[in-house]
Amino acid sequence: MKQIWSPWRMTYIRDHQAPKGCIFCDALQKEDTCENLIVKRGPQAFVILNRYPYTSGHVMVVPFQHVGTLAELNSHATADIMHLIQQSIQVINQVYKPEGYNIGANLGAVAGAGVAEHVHFHVVPRWGGDTNFMTSVGDVRVLPEDLCETYARLKDAWRQMA
Repeated sequence: MKQIWSPWRMTYIRDHQAPKGCIFCDALQKEDTCENLIVKRGPQAFVILNRYPYTSGHVMVVPFQHVGTLAELNSHATADIMHLIQQSIQVINQVYKPEGYNIGANLGAVAGAGVAEHVHFHVVPRWGGDTNFMTSVGDVRVLPEDLCETYARLKDAWRQMA
């Protein structure tokens, strides 16, 4: 049997507690650092790294409004979300040069939403062969980069774009 060494997971295992509030609303109250993972704030929405990404560069675009459906979003938030999705693609293209993207939202718990009460969109960069035997056989994803490094690279690219 092969072993995968991921020492950063022990902190999560030891200290993990179910969040008491909304993870997105809680992140908004904190300073933008590697701790809260917000790489960009717009007027009505923000971009945050996925703490459990499918690939390096996987971000989520989230409205400030705490709503669970698209119908509840105001038009300004909807426009800002689309603008931030476009910017996310530009920044990720610059940093990671992916071959494609998956972009979408899981609306409702039965659709796979991990945070069903606060609508959000995933922007997932993809490369040919990025799903390997680890995913299909071991139900494990192997990421080549630490989240803090991803955060620094994307944050820097966003600064350069401004």
